Amino acid sequence: MSGTSDSDPTGEEPGQDSRAAQDEQWRAIVANYGDRVEPEPSPAEPDPEELVVPEPEPRIELAAAHDEQRFVPPPPPPLPRPAPRRAVAWAGLFGVPVIVLLTLVMQVDLPELIDYAFLVWFVGGFGYLVATMPPSPREPWDDGSRV
Repeated sequence: MSGTSDSDPTGEEPGQDSRAAQDEQWRAIVANYGDRVEPEPSPAEPDPEELVVPEPEPRIELAAAHDEQRFVPPPPPPLPRPAPRRAVAWAGLFGVPVIVLLTLVMQVDLPELIDYAFLVWFVGGFGYLVATMPPSPREPWDDGSRV
């Protein structure tokens, strides 16, 4: 065996006939690629005038019977009122910025003493609320849900 491994046992140059055969197969594939089955024509749709819509059946009045058996929860208790000191602290914490913002927007010049009083009210309210905060949660494993 003195030939190379690329030589064909038939003695022909490698790849000449096989490439021609492959090219012919590819041409056949590409030529038949676009052939598709034509769909059958769809049946004609009926005219809208010919369609018959059935009349709806009369409703049975089940809503009234359902409402009689429906659970109605009792009215909720009134919201608890905060202690007066706590209410003043919350008013200072939220009310003072609103008042200052309104005076700035309306370009009202307040006396300096009132400005300092608002500042003390705001800082004092925040300090009071932080100081009276409980040191730990009410119940350590409470997820907040109540039945």
